[in-house]
Amino acid sequence: MISLDLAGRVALVTGGGQGLGQATARRLHEAGASVAVNYFPDAAGANRQRAEETVAPFGERGLAVGGDVCSREHMEACIAAVKQRFGRLDIVVNNAAIIRDKTLKNMDDADWQAVIDTNLTGVFNVCKAAQPVLAEGGRIVNMASISGVVGFFGQANYAAAKAGVIALTKVLSKELARRKITVNAVAPGVVMTEMAATIPDEVQQEMLKQIPVGTFGEPNDIANAILFLCSDLARYITGQTLHVNGGWWA
Repeated sequence: MISLDLAGRVALVTGGGQGLGQATARRLHEAGASVAVNYFPDAAGANRQRAEETVAPFGERGLAVGGDVCSREHMEACIAAVKQRFGRLDIVVNNAAIIRDKTLKNMDDADWQAVIDTNLTGVFNVCKAAQPVLAEGGRIVNMASISGVVGFFGQANYAAAKAGVIALTKVLSKELARRKITVNAVAPGVVMTEMAATIPDEVQQEMLKQIPVGTFGEPNDIANAILFLCSDLARYITGQTLHVNGGWWA
């Protein structure tokens, strides 16, 4: 029998209170893992609420833990909290991301830096903090994007950050290989999440014409790919970017 059993393993999913992160957290829990969901500690507390609601059904195998991925100190504290609660760390899914879409003409320094800091430096910070703690044979899965390969109009910051994630993934796969830790990326196409909902309808329709399977992705389509990369079935796959986009190559 082929198994995707993650029983006894501990996963951290950044930005796991909604969208792709939430779907991934749920899928890893369904496979038997204990799952910590990281959230950005916003002043209103909405992110914390979403994270706590996500892990509530997980019982003792769930933990909501705050921390800004842009801060190394926050991530070190976050990972320390995960280890204190569960005693180990086996899987890291770098999902936290933001968008600030504007053309180069209209993009100011703050728009550029915020996206780079969260979407690229954030991945570096999490990996840097996690690597001393990750168990041998562990898994890191970084969320890239079709935008980092194709490059969409108005996404200079986002596309650059996601392309950087793909390159960082390749480097880390070599550096962590001696500990049998695999490092891969998943590059979604357009997936029906809150982030995708910000795309104007007319733009969505033009995008849909370029997807051979004829539909946008669902969060579980991405979560299933991540689950595979976290499983024992993927032990010999590292440094790769798995494109989950319905065949879209514009």
